[in-house]
Amino acid sequence: MNVRVMGILNVTPDSFSDGGRYVEPSAAIQRAHEMIEDGADILDIGAESTRPGYTPLDAKTEWARLEPVLRALLPDVSVPVSVDTYHAETAARAIDVGVTIINDISACADKDMPRVLQGNTAQYVYMHNRPQVDGALSVSDIVAEVRAGVERLLDAGLHPSRLIVDPGIGFAKTYTQNLACIRHIGQFGQLGYPVLLGTSRKRFIGHALGLEVEERLEGSLATVAYGVLHGATMVRVHDVRETVRMCRMLEEIHHVDAC
Repeated sequence: MNVRVMGILNVTPDSFSDGGRYVEPSAAIQRAHEMIEDGADILDIGAESTRPGYTPLDAKTEWARLEPVLRALLPDVSVPVSVDTYHAETAARAIDVGVTIINDISACADKDMPRVLQGNTAQYVYMHNRPQVDGALSVSDIVAEVRAGVERLLDAGLHPSRLIVDPGIGFAKTYTQNLACIRHIGQFGQLGYPVLLGTSRKRFIGHALGLEVEERLEGSLATVAYGVLHGATMVRVHDVRETVRMCRMLEEIHHVDAC
């Protein structure tokens, strides 16, 4: 067990959890350094909210938010930086300035994305998503859709070592499907790629516990703990310090020799 904790940094005015807190570059940069001090292994920076009912952002506006933060951070941090985008244009610009992971929530909807990933070594997160919710889908069906998407990327020339898969918790899924994907996350690991789990503060946790977004720490930690014990190798979270401490404790227990 060797879990990598990805800290979420939203440079947006309207994200569901922390919208507006880090929209100014100086605040975002300060928060990035705080997360690294708290133990973040990766920073994931996003400029577009993907909360339920969000308004899509064009690539030009997205890059205008990202560029000052990335240009200030990248020369000054020792951890990998990821950009959360589904725009191939934004991904290309981010890779050009030194970003090493593209975290795409769209299941590679932008057909130019495979081309952008050519000629560099950036990793790519393929997240399960679809145009509409289908409550009849089983976890095996969802895994099959991820497999098909990954195979298209491999056919386009992306090396397997650069792929990460994400079950897409909170995206195009019913409450039960979200829980089932966590419960059976090992099926995603059987695809043979690192598995990223992103559950932090999401609505299904609020539904389960009857809590507002600012009260979902414990529920988030429970989903992370279950996920890493059953195959997740990366977790994407808002609460970095608490998650890192929990993961390090789980690792200590996991690594101890039998008495």
